[in-house]
Amino acid sequence: MELQTFWFCVIALLWLGYLFLEGFDFGVGMLLPVLGRGEEQRRVLINTIGPVWDGNEVWVIVAVGSMFAAFPGWYASLLSTAYLPFTVLLLMLIGRGVAFEYRGKVDSPRWRRTWDAVIVLASWVSPLMIGLVLSATVFGLPLDAGGDRVGSPLVILTLPNVIGALAVLGFSLLHGAAFLSLKTEGEIRERSRGLALRYGPVLLLPLAALMLLAQLREGTTWTWVPLVVALVAALAGLARQGRWRDGQAFALQGVALAAVVVTLFGALWPNVLPSTLNPAWSLSVAETASSPYTLMVVSWVAAFGTPAVMVYQGWTYWVFRKRISTAHIPPVHAPSPGGAH
Repeated sequence: MELQTFWFCVIALLWLGYLFLEGFDFGVGMLLPVLGRGEEQRRVLINTIGPVWDGNEVWVIVAVGSMFAAFPGWYASLLSTAYLPFTVLLLMLIGRGVAFEYRGKVDSPRWRRTWDAVIVLASWVSPLMIGLVLSATVFGLPLDAGGDRVGSPLVILTLPNVIGALAVLGFSLLHGAAFLSLKTEGEIRERSRGLALRYGPVLLLPLAALMLLAQLREGTTWTWVPLVVALVAALAGLARQGRWRDGQAFALQGVALAAVVVTLFGALWPNVLPSTLNPAWSLSVAETASSPYTLMVVSWVAAFGTPAVMVYQGWTYWVFRKRISTAHIPPVHAPSPGGAH
């Protein structure tokens, strides 16, 4: 396998990792006011992702950084043409991180409600921005012969890209509900499971529409295979959820997501960013890749760094693998507004 092809697959894998790990993070944040009835239950929801949310966000940094190192032309055109959703995404991620850290610093219902609102807003907006960017990568943007966007920043708001935004949003909601049913006990587990079963088919509809649209417009014969796998795995995950097999349901959603990413990036290949103005102006893997020497250097760096990161993050999930409930929530240890200094 050529290094250009290898790094195209690596970047697809990194986006898969980010969507899988950060997806349930976003889902938990979106469900905070729905499943968190009272302060203790909201603390349970936040504590399910408390040890891992910041590590999950690293994946988007690595994905974009890998694009910069391996395909600088792809990186430059995508981030310059889609700078508006990227900027909104960064602001949301910053606000969400600050909210997680500051929420428990003062023992005040108003203080906590304010930061909870930031968490919820950022958790809803972030997957929409990610979906817009990834769909624009697959379906293309109005690029001229120099790889520059033609038109305003709002040209990204096409029907396929909006469907992609809703697809990531819907998957994140379902993924978050499945994660909470896997990580919690008692009332929260029952309600999250019920939500996944009740709304799961509806939440998956945009994802199915996105895959079908990509397949019909850009796909090849072999990309029908992952498309079918994605649909079967998603429905099987809901079926296992109905039988209280939370781990299997969560894993099957991961299989479905992997098949979706294979379908989308398979339909994209050999391009990295199509032009909707003229197919001849589309950016391809070959013309946007770094030199063979650069690709070799970053491959060696990745060969040593990636296993270390994977082992560390896997160890974190193993340490915090057990279910939690309101019985595990300690008393609040924070100054009241009048006593804060």
